[in-house]
Amino acid sequence: GALLVSERIDREELCGALSPCSLSFEIVVENPLELYSGSVEIQDINDNDPVFPTSQARLDISESVAAGARFPLESAQDPDVGINSLQTYQLSANPHFALDVQTRVDGSKYAELVLEKELDREEQRELHLVLTALDGGSPPRSAHMQIHIDVVDANDNAPVFNQSTYKASVRENMPSGTLVARISAYDLDDGLNGDIVYSFSSHTPAKVRELFALDSATGELRVKGQLDYEEMKLYEIYLQAKDKGVVPGVAHCKVLVEVMDVNDNAPELTVTSVYSPVPEDAAPGTVIALLSVTDLDSHDNGLILVQVSDVNDNVPKSSQDSYDVYVLENNIPGIPILNVSATDPDLGRNAHLSYTLLQGDPTVGHLFSINRENGTLYLLTSLDHEDQVEFSMTVRVQDGGSPPLATNVSVSVFVTDFNDNAPTVLYPHPNTNATYTDVVAPGTPAGHMVTKVVAVDADAGYNAWISYTLLQATDSSLFSVGLHSGEIFTARQLREDDSPQHTLVILLKDHGEPVLSASATVSISVAEVVKEVLTDLTDVAPANDLKRHVTFYLILAVILVSAAFFITMLSVGIFKCYKWRQSKELFNSSRSTLYRTPGPFHHIDAVRGGFTPPNFYHQVYLTTDSRQSDFLCKKPFTSSPLGSRQSTMRNGEPGLYHQIVGTASRLPIPAE
Repeated sequence: GALLVSERIDREELCGALSPCSLSFEIVVENPLELYSGSVEIQDINDNDPVFPTSQARLDISESVAAGARFPLESAQDPDVGINSLQTYQLSANPHFALDVQTRVDGSKYAELVLEKELDREEQRELHLVLTALDGGSPPRSAHMQIHIDVVDANDNAPVFNQSTYKASVRENMPSGTLVARISAYDLDDGLNGDIVYSFSSHTPAKVRELFALDSATGELRVKGQLDYEEMKLYEIYLQAKDKGVVPGVAHCKVLVEVMDVNDNAPELTVTSVYSPVPEDAAPGTVIALLSVTDLDSHDNGLILVQVSDVNDNVPKSSQDSYDVYVLENNIPGIPILNVSATDPDLGRNAHLSYTLLQGDPTVGHLFSINRENGTLYLLTSLDHEDQVEFSMTVRVQDGGSPPLATNVSVSVFVTDFNDNAPTVLYPHPNTNATYTDVVAPGTPAGHMVTKVVAVDADAGYNAWISYTLLQATDSSLFSVGLHSGEIFTARQLREDDSPQHTLVILLKDHGEPVLSASATVSISVAEVVKEVLTDLTDVAPANDLKRHVTFYLILAVILVSAAFFITMLSVGIFKCYKWRQSKELFNSSRSTLYRTPGPFHHIDAVRGGFTPPNFYHQVYLTTDSRQSDFLCKKPFTSSPLGSRQSTMRNGEPGLYHQIVGTASRLPIPAE
C-alpha cells in the first residue's frame, strides 16, 4: 500500500502560479471491495531563477530633466511561488539614480528609477547601470539587466575659444589667399547646439574686412587685399564664434596681425647745390653740395649698404696642429680613419678649402688617401703591426684664393697590435727531420735544468707573452717546465728503473685574445755516457728563420769554444815537448833491447755546454822516446752552425774531449 513517485514532479508545470498545488487520487481495495479518496500537495522549491524580458534596457534622458523624475523599468518574472518568488530589486551604485521598489495588488514587485542628481551631458554623456532581481530562496537566485542611459543634450554651453588673443605676422608682399592664422573654439553641446560658425565681430572696420577673409567653418584667417607696411604696421581684428542653438551662445577673441616690412621701396636721392659754380681756386674740403638719401622701408631695408669685398688675408686654420690616429692591424681596406678639420674666416673662394696629402714618403701614397673636399683620411690597404708600427704624413690645407694660402698638419698613424701570430719555436727547431736529444745522467737530483725551450712571438706587448706548460710526457712525474722561462727541470731524482728515453710535448700559448699556441717536442735520454743520442748533424740544415741573429750568436759561441780548445791543446803539446826534451838525455843513457809497452790511453771528456751538441774532436799522438812523434789536430766541424759529421765521430765516443795516446818509441826501451 506504499504510494510512490513514478516520474519527476514539476510544480510550475502542473499548477503554474496557483498555490497551494494539490493532486487528487482514489484507491480501490479488493476482498472486501472498498474505495478510498486522497490528495497530494506539491510543495514548491526554489528551482527557478528570476528572468528579465530582455538582457539590456536603453533610456534617453535629457540633461535638463529636474531631480525627482521617475522612470519605470521592465519587471522580472519568477515561476516559483511564495517565498521562492521574486522578492526585491537592487541597483548598482551611481551618483545620479536611486531605485524605488513597488508592490502590485497581486503581490508582485516592480522597480522605478528615481533621478536624485541632475545630469550633465558635458560631464558624462552616458551611464551604465545594472539592475538585479532577487527571489527569497536560500540561497537566493538572481537575474541581471544592463541599463544604458543616454544623456540627451540641451544648449546649456556657449562656445569657448582656446585662446583669447591670437598673434600672427605676415609679410606685406604676401599674395591673396595666404594663411595668416587659424582660430579654434569648442562647444560642449551636441548636434546643432555644438556646431560653431566663425565670423567678424560687428565692430570690425570695413577696411579690415577688405584686407582679410575669414572661413566661417574652419576659422582660417587669410589675406584678401594688398597689405602695405608703410600704411599700417599692425591690425587688431575682432572675431566671434556662435553655435546653432535656438538661443545661440557666442564667444569672442582678438587676432593681432603684424605686417612685416620688405624692401619694396628704392632709396630716393636728393642733391642740393650749395656752391655753384665752383671757382678754380676753391680750397680742398670746400662743401659744394648736400646729398640727402631717404628710404620708406624700415630697419635694415632702409639703410645704404656699402659692401666690403673680401681679400684672401687669412691662412686656413686647423683645429689641431697634429693628429695621432690608432688603427688596429688587419683592418678592412678603404675605411675612414680621420677627418682633418680646418676653417678659413674669408669669404667665397677665399674660404673654399682643399686637402691634399704631401708625398714625402712614397709608401704613404700607396697606403693612404684623403678626400680633397672634406679632409677625410682613408686607409687603402690592410696594415700589419709586425711590418711597420708607425706612419707619418703631412696634410696640406689650402684655400682657393689668388694667391692661395695654406697650412700643414702633421698626422701620425700608429698600428696597434692584434694577436695574429702564434709563438714560434726556435729550439728545438720544429721544421727539421733531425731529432734533438738532450742527455741527463741517472741519479740526477730534483731541480736540475735539463734543457730549455726557446720561442719568440712576433706580436707585441701582452700578445707576445709566452707561457709554457707540459702537455704530454712519457713520465709526467719526472720533468716539469717553467711557466714563463721554458726551462725543463727534473721534478724528482732520477731512478735506475726510469725509462731511458723520454719524449716531452710542451704547449706554448701567448696571452692575446684569441689565444694562439704552438707545441715543441723535446727528447731526453737518461744515460751514464752519451753514445748514440747525438743528432746526425750533417742532415741539419740551417733554419731559414726570421730571427737570424740567434743563429749568428750560436755560430759565434762555437767559434770561441773552438779557439779556446785549440789554444789549450797547443799548450798541452808544447808542455809535453818540453818534458820530452828534458828526459832525452836520460832515455839515451838507459836504452835496452826491451821495448817499453805503450802507456794507457788517457781520456779527458769536456763538459757539454748549453743545448748545443759537441762539434770538435782533437787527437794528440806522442811517443816516449822519439823525435819523430806525431802531433795531429783535426779540424772542427764547420759545415753548419752546429757542426758536421766526421768519420772520427762515427768511430769515436761522442762528446767534446781530448785524447792523448802514448805509443811505443821507435828506439828500443828496456822493459820495466
